[in-house]
This record gives sequence, structure tokens and C-alpha cells, in this order.
Amino acid sequence: MKDIYSIIKKPLFTEKGTYLKENTGQLLVEVAKDANKIEIKRAFEEIFKVKVDKIATIIRPSKWKKYGKFIGKTQEKKKAIVTLKKGEKLDFIEGI
Repeated sequence: MKDIYSIIKKPLFTEKGTYLKENTGQLLVEVAKDANKIEIKRAFEEIFKVKVDKIATIIRPSKWKKYGKFIGKTQEKKKAIVTLKKGEKLDFIEGI
């Protein structure tokens, strides 16, 4: 059993994440690569004290990058789109 604080890494404040939050009420977060939907849902509900309706996960594959004469790969990342139940609200940045 994994620690719930190691499953959810950070919220993603991107254009897509902002659009999802404002228009559909969904949240975009980066999660651990080996976490499944059940673990993500349980961790999100315990940490933020909200009810989760649905989880969708996306795996961003690594890409080849070239920095001068050095060639390497970026890290593979996993994102989760979290849909909250009706009436639930969560704001990562309050007071700004």
C-alpha cells in the first residue's frame, strides 16, 4: 500500500488545466507513474476532503531532446483529470 502523499505530486497549471477547471469543473494533477485510478481517487478524497466522481489518466511519453552535443530523453509523466461530484468545489489557489 502506497502513501497517499506520494501518489499525488502536484497540480498542473497549464492552459488545458485552466480551461478544464473554469468550464467543466475538472482538475488536472500530476500523479505517480505506477498509481492506478482507485489509488488516485482514494488519495484525492483523503487529502482534499472532497468526493470524486471520475478519474481519467493520461501518460505523456518521453521525447528525445538534444542539448548541444548531448542527446537524451525527457521523463515519462502521468497526469490525471479528476472530476468532482456535483456540489463539490476545490480551489488550489485561494486568496490570489
